[in-house]
Amino acid sequence: MTTFVPTTAAEVLSTVAWAAAEDSPLEILGHGSKRGIGRPQQSEHTLDLSRLSGVMLYEPAELVLSAKAGTPLAEIESLLAENGQQLAFEPMDYGPLLGGEPARGTIGGALAANLSGPRRLKAGAARDHILGIAAVSGRGEAFKSGGRVVKNVTGYDLSKLMANSWGTLAVLTDVTFKVLPAAETEVTLAIRGLLDDHAAAAMALALGSSAEVSSAAHLPERVAARVAGGSLGSDAATLLRIEGFGPSVAYRIAALKDLLKNAGPLQEISGSVSYSVWRDVRDCAPFADGSERPVWRVSMAPSRGHQMVLALRMQAPVDAFYDWQGGLIWLRMQQDDPEAGLLRGLIRRHGGGHATLVRATPSHRAAVPVFEPQAPQLAALSARLKAEFDPKNILNPGRMAPGASSATLAPATEGGAQ
Repeated sequence: MTTFVPTTAAEVLSTVAWAAAEDSPLEILGHGSKRGIGRPQQSEHTLDLSRLSGVMLYEPAELVLSAKAGTPLAEIESLLAENGQQLAFEPMDYGPLLGGEPARGTIGGALAANLSGPRRLKAGAARDHILGIAAVSGRGEAFKSGGRVVKNVTGYDLSKLMANSWGTLAVLTDVTFKVLPAAETEVTLAIRGLLDDHAAAAMALALGSSAEVSSAAHLPERVAARVAGGSLGSDAATLLRIEGFGPSVAYRIAALKDLLKNAGPLQEISGSVSYSVWRDVRDCAPFADGSERPVWRVSMAPSRGHQMVLALRMQAPVDAFYDWQGGLIWLRMQQDDPEAGLLRGLIRRHGGGHATLVRATPSHRAAVPVFEPQAPQLAALSARLKAEFDPKNILNPGRMAPGASSATLAPATEGGAQ
């Protein structure tokens, strides 16, 4: 096995062209922070983009940043923070959950996995902020889409198509993202001690108010103790984040307190503790335990998620917490069996949704559909896209599904397997 480590887009192009000519599959990775997601790789060689790194253009006044695909997210976020800006979609860091180091994800990987975080309710995911890309298809052909200005929508859909493709359609070499001003103030209101169903009702009430809640999560009893260094204690915590200018945040927090005064004991969290809480919710820190116990990422209607979890608990030992007002459920199985059939059956019975197995042993990842199986029509469309972009199936073959049709369209409600 050979590892190719290009430093320029031209070297990426020549490597992929060679692989296509030789029918030689390539594993595509940046720093490997998400390498454990998907089916075990079926590649002869590795295309390592970690040295394809660097910010090429950053115009704070224009809210635009372009970088090479292997640029670490941590480097980009640090640069933006110096200018009071941010990637508003708040990309998750999968490293610790998968047993790796933190802050190893890349900007190209953020788009390929369509990353997002707790602010998704308000800001969307990576695909909603991408402006343009440069990439190399599995045919060994370079192409571009989009541009460097917010108003340029030429080829925008092709840029979005790379979101959630997990490197199975093309190798990204450059990406251009829209960036936004960071909030001046962040305060979290926590309702303590609620059961899952009461928490779902409280989050729905808060999100339906004029308080402009940017994030809503529920950490059941004992799960709460696993975030922010245990500063929340072990009681259940239903978290509502308010962001913006100081006076506005204070006004909205006061309004939220009045709205929820009968919901349960209220706790106001601010400053670095609030930031740490949401970082740990974003990165699934409660389940980053160094084990390979199966972890699922489930997307479904916020009003039905807690019902599905209750039904699952009656048949299998499982730990859970909720993000996106309950529309995103993180599940950790307490035994080695992912219980894929049971889980996906319960999701269908409770209104439908999508489940992605983000952590498991290689044997389970080979045996269980890691990504949500597609309906026949969508699977056929994905196969046609794969055939158009990568007809010889040399890019991350088999990562998303067995065989040559291993790409790419995730249901819009899922927001990408991430």
